[in-house]
Amino acid sequence: MKNLFLTFAFLTLPILANAQATNYSVGDVVDDFTVVDTEGVEHNLYSITASGKYVFLDFFFVNCGPCQTWQATYNQLHDKYGCNEGEVYCLSINNGFDNNAQVIQYEETYGGPYNHAPAVSNEGGGEAVDANFGISAYPTFCLINPDNVIINTDIWPLTGIETFEAAFPADFNPEPMQCNVLSIVEQNEMDIAIYPNPVNSQNALHVRLSQPQSGTFTVYSTNGRVLLQGSISGDSVDIPVRLASGTYFLSIEGDKGSANMNFVVR
Repeated sequence: MKNLFLTFAFLTLPILANAQATNYSVGDVVDDFTVVDTEGVEHNLYSITASGKYVFLDFFFVNCGPCQTWQATYNQLHDKYGCNEGEVYCLSINNGFDNNAQVIQYEETYGGPYNHAPAVSNEGGGEAVDANFGISAYPTFCLINPDNVIINTDIWPLTGIETFEAAFPADFNPEPMQCNVLSIVEQNEMDIAIYPNPVNSQNALHVRLSQPQSGTFTVYSTNGRVLLQGSISGDSVDIPVRLASGTYFLSIEGDKGSANMNFVVR
């Protein structure tokens, strides 16, 4: 259950409740806004929707436990549908408590092994948008259609990326697409093979690299928490996975390339 925060001046009182955008009802046309993310990029709502995109807004603050838990899943949505280059546009809006440096650190800690959605702090206008929507609890995930109509004021509870996808209108079927984002992983991507997959929690996950190299591996949970880390030297590594049943993400960073892959523990 999410935390509800009623703000009086600079004080907050946590209460348990369901979150939503209280200033809008489903079917309302939302006000336009322009914000600047932590990378200095400007985002104007009406310009985005005018291009035919559906906009997912993620209202958060960095010390919000449920926000931390689901940030990686929201970034997974952003990554799966083309990093805002496709028909889905994702934007994280801070409630005004946190500056650029704090939001950047939050994303690095909880954003998971995906291309991250652009995030707006109090320095980029997040507080004004949060107030305009009347956000009463965090996280709140909203969906706005290309006509600037809010069609979901509270996508909750979440079970995974499928919850976001279930919020798509029946006639909206966006195609997953590769992100057109330059990164070390994309510029120097290497092939890896992992087996067995699924792997038993009492066994080791064997990772075979396309070429010998030195580097590190990191295993993340689906909410972006670092669970295992270690070094790589050569063309393979065995990772003991003493983990609970579930899906995990493996990230390899080597001196000759990088790679990401998910695996399942049974």
